[in-house]
Amino acid sequence: MRSGAKIGIITGVSIAVLAGGGYGVYSLVGDSGGGSGAKKPRTVVAEPPTTEQAAAGMKDFLTAWQAGDIAKAASLTDDPAAATTALTAFRDQVKPSALTLTPFGETTQQVFSAATGTPAPPAKPSAGASATPGADDTPSATATPGPTGKLMSYKARAEFAGTSRVWDYQGFLGVVKMSDNTPAVHWAPSVIHPHLSGNETIAVQPVFAPPSTVVDRNGKPIQGTSITAALMSTLQDNANKLLPADPAKDQDAGSAVVVSDPSGKGPQDKLFTIVEPKPGKPFKVTIDNTLQAAAEKAMTDLGGKPGSIVAVEPSTGQVLAFANSPATGQNRAFTGLLAPGSTMKIVTSAALLENGINPDTVVACPEKSSNAVAIPNDFPGAFPNNTLQQDFMVSCNTAFINQGLTSLKPDTLSGTAKDVFGIGLEWKTGLPNADGKVPATPGSKDEQAMNYIGQGKVQMNPLAIASITATVQSGAFKQPILVAGLPQQAATRQISPDVAAKLRAMMNATATGGTASQVMAGITDNAGAKTGSAEVQGASVTNSWFTAFRGNLAVAAEVQGGGHGVDAAGPAVASILKAGR
Repeated sequence: MRSGAKIGIITGVSIAVLAGGGYGVYSLVGDSGGGSGAKKPRTVVAEPPTTEQAAAGMKDFLTAWQAGDIAKAASLTDDPAAATTALTAFRDQVKPSALTLTPFGETTQQVFSAATGTPAPPAKPSAGASATPGADDTPSATATPGPTGKLMSYKARAEFAGTSRVWDYQGFLGVVKMSDNTPAVHWAPSVIHPHLSGNETIAVQPVFAPPSTVVDRNGKPIQGTSITAALMSTLQDNANKLLPADPAKDQDAGSAVVVSDPSGKGPQDKLFTIVEPKPGKPFKVTIDNTLQAAAEKAMTDLGGKPGSIVAVEPSTGQVLAFANSPATGQNRAFTGLLAPGSTMKIVTSAALLENGINPDTVVACPEKSSNAVAIPNDFPGAFPNNTLQQDFMVSCNTAFINQGLTSLKPDTLSGTAKDVFGIGLEWKTGLPNADGKVPATPGSKDEQAMNYIGQGKVQMNPLAIASITATVQSGAFKQPILVAGLPQQAATRQISPDVAAKLRAMMNATATGGTASQVMAGITDNAGAKTGSAEVQGASVTNSWFTAFRGNLAVAAEVQGGGHGVDAAGPAVASILKAGR
């Protein structure tokens, strides 16, 4: 089955045609000349085509496409420009030596679902998909109900030069009625193949056999329930695309028709193998089995609570371990997005330090913040003589909010996060990952205030927080990667040695005498930490966050509903640091 996001795109196209989805009326002008002799624009009408019209519309379109007459085929759709682009790309990138397209006839959503492995949605959505050129084909709750079309199916057979293998698949398209009483194919990328969506490409690409074995950085067979075969297959596919060309490796490649995400983040969808690749060889990743075992145990010890953990080598950016709870669910360590709580104060502190505030600067810690929606601390009392370092050690929300609102511009936090820590750059780690988010323009002072303490609209995952901590430890951002040699995004500027040293000292003070001291007991040499608890609307218990470094190792963890940072995430991180000695 395709991914959930893909399912929405595929079925949205079909629903709009089959069940009367909204097609915002637009014009297809056949003549650009003016005056009374100009052709009237063709528009999609609400009335469905007859069965005969739908069959004729599909047949004419398929005949032109099969003959290679892209201009004619595109003219028989309701979006000739988009159809021309997509059909040309199919011809040039898939390069079939022959294409046979046989119309079947009208079909149903249930047949579509059975053929593509996607769930059948309700037959009558409240609103449908826009047919405006370039618009998304997924159903829209605000779209105006529009015309009803007919869902049709056809059989495709593609042949390729140099092989006797043929690719057969069932295709689907919708036919609508135009204002001149002619049928038109409703254009969507899925007309070419039902697995293709608007933001993807279909092309013949080199493919490699699964590795004979996946080995860790020390050459030992990889171990860990979170490191699933599916993730390793995706990692190898992405690594083969992203790594520099290797003639010896490329000799082992086969070829296949592949649907892929242009960003290089998503998994590939191999539709048809043209030439089988040679047997796979061992595939080395950056994981360290010892640390991976500790990470897996840390997640198992959560007792069923959802959570994740990541360990990064600061000097290289190489991911040394990652694990999830549950182990076989979402790779939330990379793709989750949650408010990181007070672990975000590392970035806020960096911004303050760069703007003239020092660790020994007095930054009062009142009971409530000064913004309109006054925010309290999670401890009683006011501490007017606290320094910035003391505020960091006890995780004083009000100090960071008030000083941030006083010393920083609204876009400073996002700028520091991106320019120094690489948050918001498009990372290509080797696996799908969600990039951290720090709003560039907070909507209000209250939102700005919440962002400073890792709430509001700030979203992170353990991969991002571990990278932030690694940047502090090493003094330079190294984008996380899972295969040595993968290209790494560079930050706009490095953190200054002075600011990095002050942050390390503040994190060390937190590990030795602050909120992290109990968890970090016995592992404070060349180490530092930061705790975090993130409130979630509707939840009675906060999410637990914790990040720390020790030597050339940086770790971050989150536990949903885990309470304070030291309650659940802290012990998990500490166990990795101990295993890495």
